[in-house]
Amino acid sequence: MPAAAPRFPDWIRRPWPSGKSFEEVKQLLAGLDLSSVCQSAHCPNQSECWGRGTATFMVMGNVCTRHCTYCSVHSGRPDSLDADEPAKVAEAVRRLNLAHVVLTSVTRDDLPDGGANHIAAVVQAIRAVRPDSTIELLVQDFCGEDDALRTVVGSAPEIFSHNIETVRRLHGSMRDRRFTYDGALGVLRRAAEWRGDFGFVKSAFMLGCGEKDEDIDATLRDLRESGCHAVSIGQYLQPTPKHRAVQRFVPPEEFDAVEKRAYEMGFLFAVAGPFVRSSYKSETLLAAPGAAARLTGTSS
Repeated sequence: MPAAAPRFPDWIRRPWPSGKSFEEVKQLLAGLDLSSVCQSAHCPNQSECWGRGTATFMVMGNVCTRHCTYCSVHSGRPDSLDADEPAKVAEAVRRLNLAHVVLTSVTRDDLPDGGANHIAAVVQAIRAVRPDSTIELLVQDFCGEDDALRTVVGSAPEIFSHNIETVRRLHGSMRDRRFTYDGALGVLRRAAEWRGDFGFVKSAFMLGCGEKDEDIDATLRDLRESGCHAVSIGQYLQPTPKHRAVQRFVPPEEFDAVEKRAYEMGFLFAVAGPFVRSSYKSETLLAAPGAAARLTGTSS
Protein backbone atom coordinates (compact mmCIF):
# COMPACT_ATOMS: atom_id res chain seq x y z
CA MET A 1 0.00 0.00 0.00
CA PRO A 2 1.18 3.58 -0.71
CA ALA A 3 2.44 5.56 2.24
CA ALA A 4 -0.17 7.72 3.93
CA ALA A 5 -0.03 11.46 3.27
CA PRO A 6 1.52 13.47 6.10
CA ARG A 7 -0.82 15.13 8.59
CA PHE A 8 -1.62 18.79 8.14
CA PRO A 9 0.69 20.90 10.32
CA ASP A 10 -0.61 23.94 12.17
CA TRP A 11 0.98 26.39 9.73
CA ILE A 12 -0.98 25.05 6.76
CA ARG A 13 -4.49 25.83 8.03
CA ARG A 14 -6.73 28.61 6.69
CA PRO A 15 -10.13 29.97 7.85
CA TRP A 16 -13.28 28.95 5.97
CA PRO A 17 -14.22 31.59 3.33
CA SER A 18 -16.72 34.09 4.66
CA GLY A 19 -17.43 37.79 5.16
CA LYS A 20 -19.21 40.62 3.35
CA SER A 21 -16.51 41.30 0.74
CA PHE A 22 -16.18 37.57 0.04
CA GLU A 23 -19.92 37.25 -0.60
CA GLU A 24 -19.94 40.37 -2.80
CA VAL A 25 -17.17 39.00 -5.03
CA LYS A 26 -18.84 35.58 -5.15
CA GLN A 27 -22.19 37.08 -6.20
CA LEU A 28 -20.56 39.39 -8.75
CA LEU A 29 -18.74 36.53 -10.48
CA ALA A 30 -21.88 34.39 -10.46
CA GLY A 31 -24.02 37.24 -11.76
CA LEU A 32 -21.71 37.84 -14.71
CA ASP A 33 -21.22 34.09 -15.29
CA LEU A 34 -17.48 34.36 -14.83
CA SER A 35 -15.01 31.74 -13.61
CA SER A 36 -12.29 32.27 -11.04
CA VAL A 37 -9.23 30.11 -10.59
CA CYS A 38 -9.72 30.78 -6.89
CA GLN A 39 -12.70 28.41 -6.98
CA SER A 40 -11.68 26.01 -9.74
CA ALA A 41 -8.23 25.34 -8.29
CA HIS A 42 -9.43 25.21 -4.65
CA CYS A 43 -7.04 28.03 -3.72
CA PRO A 44 -6.42 28.27 0.06
CA ASN A 45 -6.20 32.07 -0.20
CA GLN A 46 -9.74 32.51 -1.49
CA SER A 47 -11.03 33.93 1.79
CA GLU A 48 -8.18 36.42 2.15
CA CYS A 49 -8.17 37.61 -1.46
CA TRP A 50 -11.93 37.84 -1.89
CA GLY A 51 -12.09 39.54 1.48
CA ARG A 52 -9.83 42.23 0.00
CA GLY A 53 -12.13 42.51 -3.02
CA THR A 54 -9.70 40.82 -5.43
CA ALA A 55 -9.94 37.70 -7.58
CA THR A 56 -8.03 36.00 -10.38
CA PHE A 57 -10.27 35.72 -13.42
CA MET A 58 -10.09 32.46 -15.36
CA VAL A 59 -11.24 33.03 -18.94
CA MET A 60 -12.34 30.62 -21.70
CA GLY A 61 -14.41 28.52 -19.33
CA ASN A 62 -13.48 26.12 -16.53
CA VAL A 63 -12.81 22.92 -18.49
CA CYS A 64 -9.22 22.23 -19.54
CA THR A 65 -8.14 20.09 -22.50
CA ARG A 66 -5.17 18.75 -20.54
CA HIS A 67 -4.92 16.74 -17.34
CA CYS A 68 -2.21 17.31 -14.73
CA THR A 69 -2.05 15.08 -11.66
CA TYR A 70 -1.96 17.97 -9.18
CA CYS A 71 -4.65 20.25 -10.66
CA SER A 72 -8.32 20.27 -9.66
CA VAL A 73 -9.55 22.16 -12.74
CA HIS A 74 -11.83 19.82 -14.68
CA SER A 75 -10.47 18.29 -17.87
CA GLY A 76 -12.54 17.31 -20.88
CA ARG A 77 -14.24 18.92 -23.86
CA PRO A 78 -14.76 22.66 -23.26
CA ASP A 79 -17.74 24.71 -24.38
CA SER A 80 -17.49 27.26 -27.16
CA LEU A 81 -15.94 30.59 -26.28
CA ASP A 82 -18.27 33.24 -24.86
CA ALA A 83 -17.95 36.22 -27.19
CA ASP A 84 -19.26 38.47 -24.42
CA GLU A 85 -16.64 37.36 -21.89
CA PRO A 86 -14.19 40.24 -22.53
CA ALA A 87 -16.96 42.75 -21.77
CA LYS A 88 -18.07 40.76 -18.69
CA VAL A 89 -14.55 40.67 -17.24
CA ALA A 90 -14.14 44.39 -17.91
CA GLU A 91 -17.43 45.06 -16.12
CA ALA A 92 -16.29 43.03 -13.11
CA VAL A 93 -13.02 44.97 -13.03
CA ARG A 94 -14.98 48.24 -13.17
CA ARG A 95 -17.40 47.25 -10.39
CA LEU A 96 -14.59 45.99 -8.15
CA ASN A 97 -12.57 49.12 -8.95
CA LEU A 98 -9.43 47.01 -9.40
CA ALA A 99 -6.10 48.77 -9.71
CA HIS A 100 -4.44 45.45 -10.58
CA VAL A 101 -6.00 42.59 -12.51
CA VAL A 102 -4.82 38.98 -12.81
CA LEU A 103 -6.06 36.91 -15.75
CA THR A 104 -5.46 33.23 -16.32
CA SER A 105 -7.17 30.57 -18.40
CA VAL A 106 -7.64 26.89 -18.93
CA THR A 107 -5.58 25.33 -21.72
CA ARG A 108 -7.61 25.21 -24.94
CA ASP A 109 -5.92 22.87 -27.41
CA ASP A 110 -9.26 22.67 -29.23
CA LEU A 111 -8.85 26.23 -30.54
CA PRO A 112 -6.60 26.99 -33.54
CA ASP A 113 -4.76 29.74 -31.65
CA GLY A 114 -5.20 28.22 -28.19
CA GLY A 115 -7.42 31.17 -27.34
CA ALA A 116 -4.66 33.76 -27.67
CA ASN A 117 -6.81 36.28 -29.52
CA HIS A 118 -9.61 35.88 -26.97
CA ILE A 119 -7.18 36.57 -24.12
CA ALA A 120 -5.87 39.66 -25.93
CA ALA A 121 -9.46 40.83 -26.39
CA VAL A 122 -10.06 40.55 -22.64
CA VAL A 123 -6.98 42.71 -22.00
CA GLN A 124 -8.19 45.26 -24.55
CA ALA A 125 -11.64 45.39 -22.93
CA ILE A 126 -10.12 45.99 -19.49
CA ARG A 127 -7.88 48.76 -20.86
CA ALA A 128 -10.98 50.44 -22.30
CA VAL A 129 -12.71 50.75 -18.92
CA ARG A 130 -9.66 50.93 -16.62
CA PRO A 131 -6.72 52.30 -18.64
CA ASP A 132 -4.63 52.84 -15.51
CA SER A 133 -5.06 49.32 -14.14
CA THR A 134 -2.04 47.04 -14.31
CA ILE A 135 -2.48 43.49 -15.61
CA GLU A 136 -0.82 40.14 -15.06
CA LEU A 137 -1.42 37.42 -17.64
CA LEU A 138 -0.80 33.85 -16.50
CA VAL A 139 -0.98 31.79 -19.68
CA GLN A 140 -0.56 28.28 -21.10
CA ASP A 141 2.17 27.23 -23.54
CA PHE A 142 0.04 27.48 -26.72
CA CYS A 143 1.75 24.29 -27.93
CA GLY A 144 4.88 26.37 -28.48
CA GLU A 145 3.30 28.32 -31.38
CA ASP A 146 5.05 31.66 -31.87
CA ASP A 147 2.07 33.47 -33.41
CA ALA A 148 -0.19 32.72 -30.44
CA LEU A 149 2.50 33.62 -27.95
CA ARG A 150 3.27 36.87 -29.79
CA THR A 151 -0.42 37.77 -29.61
CA VAL A 152 -0.62 37.53 -25.82
CA VAL A 153 2.80 39.12 -25.27
CA GLY A 154 1.79 41.87 -27.68
CA SER A 155 -1.25 42.73 -25.55
CA ALA A 156 1.37 44.30 -23.25
CA PRO A 157 0.51 43.07 -19.75
CA GLU A 158 2.75 44.54 -17.10
CA ILE A 159 3.46 40.99 -15.91
CA PHE A 160 3.68 38.02 -18.29
CA SER A 161 3.53 34.71 -16.41
CA HIS A 162 3.93 31.09 -17.40
CA ASN A 163 4.37 28.52 -14.65
CA ILE A 164 7.03 25.82 -14.70
CA GLU A 165 4.99 24.21 -11.86
CA THR A 166 7.59 21.70 -10.66
CA VAL A 167 11.24 20.68 -10.98
CA ARG A 168 12.60 18.90 -14.05
CA ARG A 169 12.87 15.48 -12.37
CA LEU A 170 9.16 15.43 -11.42
CA HIS A 171 7.74 17.26 -14.41
CA GLY A 172 6.82 14.17 -16.42
CA SER A 173 4.89 12.57 -13.56
CA MET A 174 2.96 15.70 -12.58
CA ARG A 175 2.09 17.47 -15.80
CA ASP A 176 0.12 16.43 -18.86
CA ARG A 177 2.58 14.96 -21.37
CA ARG A 178 1.91 17.84 -23.77
CA PHE A 179 3.53 20.18 -21.26
CA THR A 180 7.31 19.85 -21.09
CA TYR A 181 9.86 21.41 -18.80
CA ASP A 182 11.98 22.70 -21.67
CA GLY A 183 8.89 23.89 -23.50
CA ALA A 184 7.96 26.06 -20.51
CA LEU A 185 11.46 27.51 -20.40
CA GLY A 186 11.16 28.26 -24.10
CA VAL A 187 7.92 30.20 -23.57
CA LEU A 188 9.57 32.29 -20.85
CA ARG A 189 12.72 32.85 -22.92
CA ARG A 190 10.82 34.11 -25.96
CA ALA A 191 8.56 36.33 -23.87
CA ALA A 192 11.59 37.90 -22.19
CA GLU A 193 13.26 38.47 -25.57
CA TRP A 194 10.19 40.03 -27.17
CA ARG A 195 9.38 42.26 -24.19
CA GLY A 196 12.84 43.73 -23.95
CA ASP A 197 13.06 46.33 -21.19
CA PHE A 198 9.30 46.53 -20.58
CA GLY A 199 7.49 44.75 -17.77
CA PHE A 200 8.21 41.50 -15.97
CA VAL A 201 8.42 37.83 -16.90
CA LYS A 202 7.37 35.58 -14.05
CA SER A 203 6.99 31.90 -13.21
CA ALA A 204 6.00 29.74 -10.25
CA PHE A 205 6.45 26.25 -8.90
CA MET A 206 5.39 24.06 -5.98
CA LEU A 207 7.27 22.34 -3.20
CA GLY A 208 6.29 19.27 -1.21
CA CYS A 209 6.09 16.97 -4.24
CA GLY A 210 9.29 15.00 -3.65
CA GLU A 211 11.86 17.48 -4.92
CA LYS A 212 15.32 17.84 -3.39
CA ASP A 213 17.32 20.98 -2.65
CA GLU A 214 19.45 20.47 -5.75
CA ASP A 215 16.28 20.20 -7.86
CA ILE A 216 15.00 23.49 -6.46
CA ASP A 217 18.25 25.33 -7.12
CA ALA A 218 18.46 23.93 -10.65
CA THR A 219 14.92 25.11 -11.38
CA LEU A 220 15.67 28.58 -10.04
CA ARG A 221 18.78 28.78 -12.22
CA ASP A 222 16.86 27.57 -15.28
CA LEU A 223 14.15 30.19 -14.74
CA ARG A 224 16.63 32.99 -14.21
CA GLU A 225 18.66 32.02 -17.27
CA SER A 226 15.44 31.98 -19.31
CA GLY A 227 14.82 35.63 -18.50
CA CYS A 228 12.49 35.41 -15.51
CA HIS A 229 12.53 38.49 -13.30
CA ALA A 230 10.15 37.10 -10.69
CA VAL A 231 9.28 33.78 -9.11
CA SER A 232 6.59 32.54 -6.72
CA ILE A 233 7.06 29.31 -4.74
CA GLY A 234 4.36 27.66 -2.62
CA GLN A 235 3.29 24.44 -0.95
CA TYR A 236 1.48 21.85 -3.05
CA LEU A 237 -1.85 20.86 -1.51
CA GLN A 238 -3.71 17.78 -2.73
CA PRO A 239 -7.13 19.03 -3.90
CA THR A 240 -8.93 15.65 -3.82
CA PRO A 241 -8.02 12.03 -2.94
CA LYS A 242 -7.79 11.31 -6.70
CA HIS A 243 -4.92 13.73 -7.17
CA ARG A 244 -1.21 13.35 -6.50
CA ALA A 245 -0.47 12.98 -2.79
CA VAL A 246 1.57 15.52 -0.86
CA GLN A 247 5.00 14.10 -0.08
CA ARG A 248 5.97 16.65 2.55
CA PHE A 249 4.73 19.85 4.17
CA VAL A 250 7.62 22.27 3.88
CA PRO A 251 8.20 24.38 7.03
CA PRO A 252 8.04 28.18 6.65
CA GLU A 253 11.75 28.55 7.47
CA GLU A 254 12.66 26.37 4.49
CA PHE A 255 10.57 28.56 2.24
CA ASP A 256 12.42 31.58 3.65
CA ALA A 257 15.72 29.95 2.73
CA VAL A 258 14.55 29.23 -0.84
CA GLU A 259 13.36 32.82 -1.23
CA LYS A 260 16.77 34.07 -0.08
CA ARG A 261 18.54 31.83 -2.61
CA ALA A 262 16.31 33.18 -5.39
CA TYR A 263 17.34 36.74 -4.61
CA GLU A 264 20.98 35.66 -4.49
CA MET A 265 20.57 34.25 -8.01
CA GLY A 266 19.47 37.64 -9.30
CA PHE A 267 15.67 37.60 -9.29
CA LEU A 268 14.22 41.10 -8.95
CA PHE A 269 11.30 39.71 -6.98
CA ALA A 270 10.85 36.40 -5.17
CA VAL A 271 8.20 35.24 -2.75
CA ALA A 272 8.06 31.80 -1.11
CA GLY A 273 5.77 30.45 1.58
CA PRO A 274 3.23 27.73 2.39
CA PHE A 275 0.30 29.70 0.97
CA VAL A 276 2.05 31.48 -1.88
CA ARG A 277 0.40 30.92 -5.25
CA SER A 278 1.39 32.32 -8.63
CA SER A 279 -1.14 35.16 -8.47
CA TYR A 280 -1.10 35.71 -4.69
CA LYS A 281 -0.55 39.41 -3.97
CA SER A 282 0.59 39.81 -7.55
CA GLU A 283 0.53 43.58 -7.24
CA THR A 284 3.43 43.57 -4.76
CA LEU A 285 5.80 42.76 -7.63
CA LEU A 286 5.04 46.16 -9.14
CA ALA A 287 6.34 47.88 -6.01
CA ALA A 288 9.62 45.94 -5.93
CA PRO A 289 12.95 47.76 -6.28
CA GLY A 290 13.57 48.47 -9.95
CA ALA A 291 9.92 47.96 -10.92
CA ALA A 292 9.29 51.55 -11.97
CA ALA A 293 12.03 51.44 -14.61
CA ARG A 294 10.69 48.20 -16.09
CA LEU A 295 7.13 49.53 -16.16
CA THR A 296 8.27 52.50 -18.25
CA GLY A 297 10.60 50.45 -20.42
CA THR A 298 13.63 52.46 -19.34
CA SER A 299 15.58 49.73 -17.53
CA SER A 300 19.02 48.98 -18.88
